[in-house]
Amino acid sequence: MSGVLGNHFVTQIGILVNDVEKVSAAYAEFFGLEQPEIIITDTADIAQTRYNGGPTEARAKLAFFDMGSLQLELIEPDHQPSTWRDYLNEHGEGPHHIAFVIEGMQEKIMLLEGKGFPLQQKGEYTGGRYAYMDTFKELKVLVELLENDKQ
Repeated sequence: MSGVLGNHFVTQIGILVNDVEKVSAAYAEFFGLEQPEIIITDTADIAQTRYNGGPTEARAKLAFFDMGSLQLELIEPDHQPSTWRDYLNEHGEGPHHIAFVIEGMQEKIMLLEGKGFPLQQKGEYTGGRYAYMDTFKELKVLVELLENDKQ
């Protein structure tokens, strides 16, 4: 059985934080890893971020730890409307999503929406696109779809 997404390999866990520099330093020390460079998501004109159906200027500071087959993503959102900001306000710091690499973003979004998991936020990044599906009620975490452009 291939599951809803055709892939059951979790590629990333996203964790919301209030201070990405502080928390990434703590992770680096805990795991004996180098503290990663903090990156900032693209501006709205590039990212084309949409949240709950409308455009948003939301941006976030990100830090990525590659942990073998799994990546940890630390996310410090700005105060613009986004899944990150609303989730952090509502639930506090902690896990936000589990991510899967998929092919056929539009088809997968439509498939999940048909199963009662609405699209919450989507956007572009250099080399691909993402979509957060609201699976919280059933899975207690959001599912992020990642589609990378073919090289």
